Amino acid sequence: MNIPKKHLFYVLAISSAFIAAAVTGLDSFVGGQSAFKYDPWAFAFAIFFVGAIVTLLISLFFSVRLNSKSIGAKVLDPSFSRVRLIQKSELKNHLVAGLMNAINTVGYCAIVSTVQDPSVILSFSQVVILYLLLMESITEKDVPTLVEVQSSVTVAFGAILASISLKGEFEIMSLAIVFVLINPTWAIFSIYQRRLKLMRIRNKPNDAINIRMWNVFFSLLFTSLILLGFDLATNGGHLLAGFHAVLSPYLFLLLAATMSITFFSYVLYIRSLGLGKASINNAIRASTIIFAIPFSLLLIYFGVMGPPSTDPVMLIIKVIGMILIIFGIISFAFTVVKAYIFITIKPGKNHKEVMDKLWDIKGITHVTVTAGKYDIIVKVSTRTLLKGYERIIKKIEEIPEIQKYRWASVLRDWENI
Repeated sequence: MNIPKKHLFYVLAISSAFIAAAVTGLDSFVGGQSAFKYDPWAFAFAIFFVGAIVTLLISLFFSVRLNSKSIGAKVLDPSFSRVRLIQKSELKNHLVAGLMNAINTVGYCAIVSTVQDPSVILSFSQVVILYLLLMESITEKDVPTLVEVQSSVTVAFGAILASISLKGEFEIMSLAIVFVLINPTWAIFSIYQRRLKLMRIRNKPNDAINIRMWNVFFSLLFTSLILLGFDLATNGGHLLAGFHAVLSPYLFLLLAATMSITFFSYVLYIRSLGLGKASINNAIRASTIIFAIPFSLLLIYFGVMGPPSTDPVMLIIKVIGMILIIFGIISFAFTVVKAYIFITIKPGKNHKEVMDKLWDIKGITHVTVTAGKYDIIVKVSTRTLLKGYERIIKKIEEIPEIQKYRWASVLRDWENI
């Protein structure tokens, strides 16, 4: 089945956001259990310990072949063939992503164990968009445009307003944990997961299922090492507490349920990272705040959370925050511009030199040497057509080796699903 790439990007990101809202609701319930409520370290270890088992079993199931394709390729990611070992070229990215996910999860567990309101927990995490814009401007030679900055600030400010809980409380300490610990590590994690998704393994696109599986393994490794070091330094018993918790059949089943659902959320998220920048992806995932409301109401109904606030001012502020988030997402959605530039080089000129010069132009994402009518095809991604066009064309015209070029804007981009 073929679908426009832009539509696929939004379908993947929004589907991931909806599943993430459900996961956070379940995590709030699990984190409120007596074994984890006052020990987020043990909670983080237990999540990854059980998650490693569950993720491996799910990945092996999706490796089963039906006709010429695996179940995973038919259902989740066309690039997936089977569970495989890590390639040397992936190792650095997996190590960084695993460490960041381990640190991020400890902070996340600390919040869900105390706040227990998914609409608040997910609101906190959306401020990561501002971190991602800054990091992408450094790592991807793509300076944010005014539209991106305005949209990101709108989403981030809306997320802060929406972080008021349904009980009418504003969690300052939890907000501090998010700004200092969770959002920076999530930003780095997202960037390195995107790098993994954009890699080619054995001349094929990398798949989201193997990326997720190995990330859980590395996250478990780093969480165990961090907990071991912390326990030795403080004479604590968090690691043993995590082990004891997973020996409980009840807790094991709860953790298995949450990590099974999380698997699908992350696989869809990683796939969407391969189609768009991490900042835009997380702006769209801000819709989790809206999806989280029914799960928060369920937790209130079952007595996990206290009764909701009846203060209309607090509720209105929360609604205003959600409206700002929606406006920010829409602003992101309608401003992206993609194009291809077909370039002919003067006879006798060095293609490598031209490629290096083109690659230094901000907004150019791919440079390909071709045989035939054109010597080089360049892919462009920008958020303002007029400004982006003028800036890129001006830089191209300054390259003396280029004889002529032709700009072609992309109307639709199709992707196989």
